[in-house]
Amino acid sequence: MALEIERRFLVSGDQWRRHVQGAREIRQGYLASGNEGLTLRVRLARPPVGSMEAFLTLKLPAALDAGMAPPPGQALTRQEYEYPIPALDAEALLERSDHSLSKTRFGLDLPGGDWVLDVFEDPNAPLVVAEVELERADQAVAIPAWCATEITGRRELSNASLARRPLALWSAAERQALLSGV
Repeated sequence: MALEIERRFLVSGDQWRRHVQGAREIRQGYLASGNEGLTLRVRLARPPVGSMEAFLTLKLPAALDAGMAPPPGQALTRQEYEYPIPALDAEALLERSDHSLSKTRFGLDLPGGDWVLDVFEDPNAPLVVAEVELERADQAVAIPAWCATEITGRRELSNASLARRPLALWSAAERQALLSGV
């Protein structure tokens, strides 16, 4: 069983740009998702050079985290099973997905884990989220100042939730409350 251990942050400003190591355009669709934290996702990624990459990913809550958000400052741990699939299969599955989103993902050269930053496209713009994947849930990590607000465990800001209910559908008050700190 593979574990995904990550922390997520809303990003303020563009100081993150000096840490960019590469980018890829991503489209992902959700074939299944539930309140229990289970998601079945298809992802199609276009790297700057080379052919499209596609994956089918199943995520489940880890037994200890089932149904619970992690305490502030602690990573979210989930079981993750990811398999490469042909790009044509991913295109067909994306067409069958009820909910999807698009974003540009940037790899970052920050220490302490595997850092990426997602710039979401409409209808989730202007959302920018940084994620760091860790080796352990209690691993210490230096958080850049431009990571304005930790959103680890906030289900309404998971990619699956944003595909179902994008930021554009939030009320003006909800959007303002979310983005006021960034």
